[in-house]
Amino acid sequence: MSQEPLAPLIKLLSKLPGLGPRSARRAVIHLLLGKENLMAPLAVEMQKAVEEIESCDTCGNLDLKSPCHICTHPVRDQNVLCVVESVADLWALERNAVFKGQFHVLGGNLSALDGVGPDDLRIKKLLERLQKGEIHEVILALSATIDGQTTAHYIQDQIQESKFKNNIIITAIAHGVPVGGELDYLDEGTLSTALKSRRTF
Repeated sequence: MSQEPLAPLIKLLSKLPGLGPRSARRAVIHLLLGKENLMAPLAVEMQKAVEEIESCDTCGNLDLKSPCHICTHPVRDQNVLCVVESVADLWALERNAVFKGQFHVLGGNLSALDGVGPDDLRIKKLLERLQKGEIHEVILALSATIDGQTTAHYIQDQIQESKFKNNIIITAIAHGVPVGGELDYLDEGTLSTALKSRRTF
């Protein structure tokens, strides 16, 4: 069989993180060989996700409802907000169950190289949340990369320039997180220590 009919599927899969064209082609062959037990159920679950999962308008998390279950949880601390780059980072922090406050997903980092500016991220939405006056501490839990730290400094400047009525403390997770490291790849112990050892930013 020619691979031509599968080219669109291979092209789509190759856009996933960690998959290039060759890996995507291998994945498609594997799926096709397990058509009944793997590909058909996967297609059903993906369609369900398309129809049912939505982005939380408040924090940017993915859930079955908006606001999501984290934003509406009755016992979470409403005064502490943890800013992360991605939903994967939010889930990584939720896995270790140490942080009991609110989250805000930026949707990436500032990157001049990739053409990502402040308007491409959820920074304005963050400032709108802070304007309400409920948040007393903002934890910047961003990657220890150049782009991550550039984003952290930009957010710090924006918060300080906005002169909110309440005095907002800006902290950053301690970087026992390795330089160049991304939160989604770290173990629970490292994340837990980093959160507990946060410092004034």
